[in-house]
Amino acid sequence: MLMGPGRAAADDTSVTAALPLCAKADFEKAVDEAGAALRTLNATNKPLFQDKLRQLKEKHGWSTDQFLKEAAPYVEDDRITVWDEQAADLLDKITAMGQEGSSAKAPDCALLSELRGTMKALVETQTEKWTYLFGKIDAALTAP
Repeated sequence: MLMGPGRAAADDTSVTAALPLCAKADFEKAVDEAGAALRTLNATNKPLFQDKLRQLKEKHGWSTDQFLKEAAPYVEDDRITVWDEQAADLLDKITAMGQEGSSAKAPDCALLSELRGTMKALVETQTEKWTYLFGKIDAALTAP
């Protein structure tokens, strides 16, 4: 018994089983898309941030050795460590779910949905980190 367009009643599993909503390749595609989003995020932000670090070095007239010491707080602190740890945890989870999904005998659409949500969380985590990094460096560049 169908309950509206494309919806099977809870007791009619034959209809939903015949119409898979995802395929094994969807897992690989989802991981690839998240990887591409992260590469774009980093490719866009890293050169801009490095340029701002150079501007900070020039503003203060730091030597290279002094710069390495003085710039450390702009790239390493407790908040950045938390984001880095979250990213590492999310990457481990994504890898495990991607492998599980692509090696399963039948695609698990709930797992695919969870995988996509985890990848979204990873991109959001990295976006938050970049926003924070830029906020710190911009504040230092505009300070007297």
